[in-house]
Amino acid sequence: MATASTGSVPSVKAAPAIAPSDMRVIWLLLVAAFVAILNETTMGIAIPHLNTDLGIPPELGQWLTSAFMLTMAVVIPTTGFLLQRFTTRQVFIAAMSAFSIGTLVCLLAPGFAVLLAGRVIQAGGTGIMMPLLMTTMMNVVPPQSRGRMMGRVGLVISLAPAIGPTLAGAVLDAFNWRVLFAIVLPIAIIALAMGAKWMTNLGETKNAPIDVLSIVLSAFGFGGVVYGLSQFGGEGASGGATIGIVSLVVGAIALALFVWRQLVLQRVDDALLDLRVFRSGNYTVAVIVMAVLALSMFGTLTLLPQYLQNVAGLDALQSGLILLPGSVLMGLLGPIMGRIYDARGTRTLLVPGTIMVSAALFFYSTVGEHTVWWMLVIAQTIMSVGLAMSFTPLFSSSLGSLRRHLYSHGSAALNTIQQVAGAAGVALLTVTYSSILHAGEHQGLDTAVAGAPGARLAFLIAAFISLGAVALSAFVRKPADDVDAEFAGGH
Repeated sequence: MATASTGSVPSVKAAPAIAPSDMRVIWLLLVAAFVAILNETTMGIAIPHLNTDLGIPPELGQWLTSAFMLTMAVVIPTTGFLLQRFTTRQVFIAAMSAFSIGTLVCLLAPGFAVLLAGRVIQAGGTGIMMPLLMTTMMNVVPPQSRGRMMGRVGLVISLAPAIGPTLAGAVLDAFNWRVLFAIVLPIAIIALAMGAKWMTNLGETKNAPIDVLSIVLSAFGFGGVVYGLSQFGGEGASGGATIGIVSLVVGAIALALFVWRQLVLQRVDDALLDLRVFRSGNYTVAVIVMAVLALSMFGTLTLLPQYLQNVAGLDALQSGLILLPGSVLMGLLGPIMGRIYDARGTRTLLVPGTIMVSAALFFYSTVGEHTVWWMLVIAQTIMSVGLAMSFTPLFSSSLGSLRRHLYSHGSAALNTIQQVAGAAGVALLTVTYSSILHAGEHQGLDTAVAGAPGARLAFLIAAFISLGAVALSAFVRKPADDVDAEFAGGH
């Protein structure tokens, strides 16, 4: 596998040009990923409207998000196998077809059950899209240009969440929830049609047998852990906590069996998720840093709207506007950070980036009901810039540390761990905030006064966890350019 360079400023070589047909494939995948993420980020605001229109309680409506997240947790670990067994074109068309069909089902759904089924179908396509995009980029982009191209991935995963809630709010104010799916559906169909016409096959496939037991263990393992964690992010009912603990135990046992099964199967290259990716120390450290940042980021982005509305007293639109500048800036900086990574390596970006994220979280641990709005905008912008400085080098250096035949498995493992860490962050911060909030309300305090200590403690926990990313950031290296020889061997 590729070795990592020892310095933070690697030598810069002229990057070979990317073939126009390969660039077309990358742009198709970027558009598809943008649509999928945009769809997901509109649902948070839409669920209260769905609860009212469908006449369902909040705990049932929340399954429209939980089922999506669970499906993603089950699908993503299988993408390492899928991307080796099937061609880029086949996987893209299958993923976009599933997403488009799921969106159509949601649009026409007469009630909750059909809507939930549509969300599960959507998630099946969405879970494949990001690993497909990242694996394809690693296969077709020369090492010297990977940071720049991964920066475009950062733009997509940042701008879609920035636009999604604002778009959803505007649509729901003027129309109903079906219009959200009506907006996404034609874009998805156009992306599918363009892919059917222009998508080419990249990389090589192999006729590997699929191991059904691995899929079952993966579903119970990753699905059980994510579902268990989601139970602790609710209202804190004892029943939910009991179910969560049982689910986590079942998930942990299934995961242990899954790991054992993969270690056996990878001896003959038949693993569903090849764990040899973790033999690369650089990949492993980068994934750990990514997991810590995902835990802090997803937990914070879930808690922030609750703090802004329940404690700071802002309405939904004002809360969205506070988050918007940082998200937009994070997206726009993605390609710039990529160019800096290509030229200067990881330390120039990752070390200050993780420090900025941690500093913003420590500031959030001091907020209260009287914190002025412009300080929140500054803090969120600092955090967003720090994330932009972190994600591009982490994506590029982690996968770049692997041999070519492990790219798909490395991408699958990275996205799976990010998904589980994000679920853990949401659960940890939400249950911390909710428990203190409800304790204060039982003492007769109003919501703002009762919620402030919970928000501060939750942010403080995230801040201390983020110090792990700061400590490890100096150990992530840009893979040496001697992988050029392997890259020149063709797709």
